[in-house]
Amino acid sequence: MSTPAGGTGRRAAALAALHERWDHVPLSERLVSIIVVLLGTGLALAGLASSTLLERELVEQIDAKLKNERFQQVRDLFDPAAPWGADATTPSDYYVVAQAGWRAQALVRNPYTVEEYGTPRIPTGLSAGSPRMGHPYTVASDRTGSRWRVVSFPYAEGSDVVLSVALPLRGVDDAASSMTWILLASGGALMVIGAIVGGWAVQRSLRPLRQIEDTAAAIAAGDLSQRVPSPPTTTEVGRLGAALNGMLTQIEQAFAARTASEARMRRFVADASHELRTPLAAIRGYAELYRMGALTTSDQVDDTMRRIEGSARRMGSLVEDLLALARLDEGRPGRVGPVDLTVLAADAVSDLRAIDPDRPVRLETLAPHGPVVVEGDETRLRQVLANLVGNAAQHTPAGTPVEVRVGPAGTDEDGRATALLEVRDHGPGIAPEHAARVFERFYRVDASRTRESGGSGLGMAIVAAIVTSHDGRVGIAQTPGGGTTVRVVLPVDGPRPAPGDPVGDGSAGRGDDGSETGAGTPGTRGGALPPSDVATMARPTSPS
Repeated sequence: MSTPAGGTGRRAAALAALHERWDHVPLSERLVSIIVVLLGTGLALAGLASSTLLERELVEQIDAKLKNERFQQVRDLFDPAAPWGADATTPSDYYVVAQAGWRAQALVRNPYTVEEYGTPRIPTGLSAGSPRMGHPYTVASDRTGSRWRVVSFPYAEGSDVVLSVALPLRGVDDAASSMTWILLASGGALMVIGAIVGGWAVQRSLRPLRQIEDTAAAIAAGDLSQRVPSPPTTTEVGRLGAALNGMLTQIEQAFAARTASEARMRRFVADASHELRTPLAAIRGYAELYRMGALTTSDQVDDTMRRIEGSARRMGSLVEDLLALARLDEGRPGRVGPVDLTVLAADAVSDLRAIDPDRPVRLETLAPHGPVVVEGDETRLRQVLANLVGNAAQHTPAGTPVEVRVGPAGTDEDGRATALLEVRDHGPGIAPEHAARVFERFYRVDASRTRESGGSGLGMAIVAAIVTSHDGRVGIAQTPGGGTTVRVVLPVDGPRPAPGDPVGDGSAGRGDDGSETGAGTPGTRGGALPPSDVATMARPTSPS
């Protein structure tokens, strides 16, 4: 004997199985099934309502006949004084019964009607006080499948004779049955047509989804340039397609950026390895000469040691440049404070005059009066000027004039005031095909890899990284009359604080090397650079 709990469990399992099967049905079949079910339900309700209303209307018509058309005729036919037991035969379908107490007599009946529809089973014992008086009601027949509609009323006021007039309902039943079959047939045809048209409409509506599926498969195969069709965005599929196309564009751009970054990284590692291989090969060669006893005099040994020292210095300079770029790429903050660009420019001019006394060097201040002060990292900005001035001295003939210009530069696209640093020379200049790439790492206009001529190609990359870290911009243009002009524009109010950086909160922080730093000052971003960074930035990198 099953328990209620067991029956509930079986029902739950059956529902779960049904849900699982439904989940595996394709969306198009689900939609068509829902359309057919809804259409069938609507047609069934409409058919039921139509049949019911038709049957009610026909019955009301019969009731009207029973109540209004035959009362007077029946009174004229019936004579209470006449002997009971005789009846009249008429060509109509009316069946009339007279009752007096428990005695009843059929007054009017058509034998053909009785043969076809049977005799109505009118209740006996009706009286003038019966609640059925004057109200039509339905009774069964002695023939299966037949019904009669009856209305009963007293023969006259105060009379105990009750007359019951009946009409068969076979016509009503046949009309309702025919109506039902017609509705069933038309409903079935409409459901078939609805399934066909609905399936076509669903397939047509889901065509963009299949196109999206094909596009996704092509993208999964590696073709990131594919895009899904874009129907009008007023539709759900159109909005989905637009959103997917936006996402695919971002993915393609991200993959392209990653591919380009990986290519740059491979090129960077290859160039760094090539740069380090030359001094390492020199050191190894001189060491092998010393080990083989080829250096017999002290002058040869001293010269070899000097060359080994130069190669080691070259490797150290390259490693420090790479370290500086790595720290800039990481976004390690420096100490940001007021920096007078005029002082930095004057120091750079003085340094160049000390290095090359025969070269004409001039400082031009574009400010009408007063210093040009920006918020920035003084050590790194000195590095920018040192690299630019060093490049001008390295890559122009002796005696070529160099000018360093400093002053205000108006406002940027964000409306912030900016300052200008400009180093221009009057040398041979840089070809346009090289000018667009001088800020790439390890890129050299001179393909030579010797320190005395070509450099490592990192100086201008460091300049670009430092300027970018200050929210500035740097570019190269031709000097009027010949030469190269490097233009650096920096925001006066300094770089915008990175999210989460303490700005002027006076709290102690932790430096890049993990040591505790002092409290930050207003306008700074983080604490001071660690000694290794300061040493790297204070030394001008080799010209690129």
